[in-house]
Amino acid sequence: MRWSLLAVVAVLAAACSSAPEKPKPAPLPTVTGQLTVQKLWETSIGSVTTPLIPSVKGTQVAVASTAGQVAVLDANTGKDIWRLNLNASIQAGVGGDGQRFAVITGNNEVVAMEAGKVLWRYALSALSYTPPVVAGQRVFVLTADRAVTALDGATGQKLWTQQRASDPLILKQAGLLMPFGDALLAGWGGRLASLNPTTGVVRWETLLGASRGTNEVERLVDMVAGVSRLGTTVCARAFQSSVACLDGNRGTNLWSRSAQGHQGVDGDDKLIYGAESDSKVVAWQRSGGQVAWTQEALRFRGVTAPVVLDRSVAFGDDNGWVHFLSKQDGQALQRLSTDGSAIMGRPVLAGQILVVVTRTGGVFGFRPE
Repeated sequence: MRWSLLAVVAVLAAACSSAPEKPKPAPLPTVTGQLTVQKLWETSIGSVTTPLIPSVKGTQVAVASTAGQVAVLDANTGKDIWRLNLNASIQAGVGGDGQRFAVITGNNEVVAMEAGKVLWRYALSALSYTPPVVAGQRVFVLTADRAVTALDGATGQKLWTQQRASDPLILKQAGLLMPFGDALLAGWGGRLASLNPTTGVVRWETLLGASRGTNEVERLVDMVAGVSRLGTTVCARAFQSSVACLDGNRGTNLWSRSAQGHQGVDGDDKLIYGAESDSKVVAWQRSGGQVAWTQEALRFRGVTAPVVLDRSVAFGDDNGWVHFLSKQDGQALQRLSTDGSAIMGRPVLAGQILVVVTRTGGVFGFRPE
């Protein structure tokens, strides 16, 4: 209950500190049409009132609804591989390795599934808004009290827990938790840590986002979901603080730049892409962090975290548009509509298919040519 109240306080305080009226969105930019994108299929999962991040493995994509539907789809066709109703609200998910999948319910239970059936349930002692990580025959969970817990993938038995001191307020959105070679990377406040996935022993911790401001809300800092990995380099965002890249093996900070966004990033071998909280899109040089270009044509449109494609970088927005910007200079190449409701979570790439999920539960598959 304490963590639930604190999470609500964080959200309400942030809302109260914002402008009384939402700024008017920028006019939709003219697209060049230099990119052809084909809509392949459309299906439904049910209403998604909070971002539930899909899980991708090869050409499979797992999606979930707030009311408790979980479906694993063939990204090429949009057809169900299997679908399951958990009869419980879902708070975070989906995590999966292609065989086993896991979500966290509104009752603070980790639910593991395989082939359309529930394998086990595990009750957490704290809230979690981060999708579980399913890897190496284990399920890893990051909770709001800065604890990482490892569960046996077959039985749900707890294997270990590692925790750091928590902050007075928590961020009510997905944090950073991901496998990295033979390690597990986890965000603890403004720090990124590398853990031994077998024992939970911390190998290193690096500060990426420093707390600042005059009150607890302004000082709130945490690592957010959505990173760019290339070789041993990991680039990530600290909430309303910075974007930074580091060596994922040693934890050495390569560069850090002040940034005011709250969504994750993505990147390629040259650039890191992300959006500021006003939806201004920024591209940073991967090698040194210098700003390569900015695009203000989507300001105040509530854009999502990006996903990098072959020729473009794609963002969803609050009105159900999917925007395709040039990776080279941010020019608007193409724009497609979905069902008019907000794109939830971030777009994901399954094979060659871009998959987006909307607030009303629409699931759409697009193929950029």
